[in-house]
This record gives sequence, C-alpha cells and structure tokens, in this order.
Amino acid sequence: MANAACLELYNHQLTTLQGDKINLCDYQDKPILVVNTASKCGFTPQFEALEGMYSKYKDKGLLVIGFPSNDFRQEPGDNKQIGDFCKMTYAVKFPMMTKSSVTGANANPFYQQLIAKTGQTPKWNFYKYVILPGGKEVYAYGSLIKPDSAEILDKIKPSLK
Repeated sequence: MANAACLELYNHQLTTLQGDKINLCDYQDKPILVVNTASKCGFTPQFEALEGMYSKYKDKGLLVIGFPSNDFRQEPGDNKQIGDFCKMTYAVKFPMMTKSSVTGANANPFYQQLIAKTGQTPKWNFYKYVILPGGKEVYAYGSLIKPDSAEILDKIKPSLK
C-alpha cells in the first residue's frame, strides 16, 4: 500500500536479517548508503569501513543499509548464517536486509528503482549507491571504491546534521 506522503524511491518496507521492519519513508530526509554484500568475496573486509561510517555518522543522520545477495555466487548462506557472520566477524550493527537479488529481472523492487535512477546495475558485490535527502540525487560507485573514500564522503557529509 502506497504512502502518499512518501516519495516513490523510499516507498518500501524492508525486513532485516533479524526480522525487524524498516520503513524507508522514515529516512527520506537523510543520506543513505546502500550496498550489496557477500560473505565470501574479496571485498568483504569493506564491512569494517561500512560499520565505521555507520557508527561515526548515524547520529548525524546517515543510514547504511546492506543487501546480502548471491547474484555473484559468493553468498551461499541463509539469513541466519549471514547475520551470524556479519555480527561475529565484523560486529556489524547497521541494518542488513534479508537475502535478495540485486541484478536482473529478479532484483528486489528497491534495487530496480536504484538501477533505473542511476542507469547502473551492480557489477559485483559491494557496489554502492548514495541517495541524498529527497532522492533527487542518487550516485553509484563500483566495488573498488571504498565506502569511506573521499569520493563518497564528499557526497554524504553536506547532508549530515
């Protein structure tokens, strides 16, 4: 059911690995860093930088959201295994959504919108999207760009409180 006060890009109810619900409409006035993740990838250590950014900037408005996906055959676990891995290996506290597809016809609806808005489909794990408040500006970054790179921070920091 659509929320009339919510912008289309944010009109999603997401479910975390722990079963909690997140209504993206609650974050449409904040910067959001979205990343597709995998536990068995060479870029998996980026969890550390993602968690560092979340803990440093969450009180200033930043939302970091992880979307585990097996689209690149590097996330074999189920939701519980993924949650345990993230917590025990990287002490991840930022919201991690339930495992879903982020590419192709089966991509989850939120990712379909991110892809349509940027013209960029994730090419590998740890592909990042920065959504600035109001969703008018959405930027895509490849896996090689670190989450805490100047390139990403320069986009996010002006929107922090």
